[in-house]
Amino acid sequence: MPSVDAMIAVALAGLALSATPGPSMLYVLSRTVGQSRMAGLASALGLCLGGIVLAVATALGLATVFQTSDWLVTALRYVGSIYLVWLGVDMIRGAKVEAQVTFDVKKVRQKPLPAIIWQGVIVEVLNPKTVLFFALFLPPFINTGHIQSADVSVQVQLLVLGILVPLTAIPSDLVVAYMGGTMTKIINRERAMRERMAWIGGFILIGIALNLHLQIL
Repeated sequence: MPSVDAMIAVALAGLALSATPGPSMLYVLSRTVGQSRMAGLASALGLCLGGIVLAVATALGLATVFQTSDWLVTALRYVGSIYLVWLGVDMIRGAKVEAQVTFDVKKVRQKPLPAIIWQGVIVEVLNPKTVLFFALFLPPFINTGHIQSADVSVQVQLLVLGILVPLTAIPSDLVVAYMGGTMTKIINRERAMRERMAWIGGFILIGIALNLHLQIL
């Protein structure tokens, strides 16, 4: 199992990313406003299931890397940390501009709930940015030293941490799906809050990346 510190760090990073308005939030919002609250919840469920499928697939692939190449594992850890810093810096740099973007929810074609869930799974699984995120995000949090049955332990750590990431998006997706049009108005009105949230999220990601190597906390 991954350490408690690793799970807390991954959960914080996931919450920091999911709490700021982005494509996934807009996707859930469009279903809620354009169809119904249940449709919004179904789309959120689909995204979560897709994230879990992708997390499992990525974890199994990375476990093979951890078993066969020590130098590549080290490289992935540093690349993953740099990626976290880049995500944080990108959030901070784009905070002001992104805060000024108006969320425009357009009408969507009505679909049955199972079709919406399936669409959410496909959207998440086929998103190349999500694949890249999992491949670079997970390695820095894996502990391979001083453990019995290292291969199994690494695989379990990757699976647990990988599945934890889409689960952290559930709270924000549920709020968006439940509040619908009201959430759209809040997002478009509270631009200063959106900018501050982006800054906070960015600093959280940078702090987590630095702590992985400096062991500040």
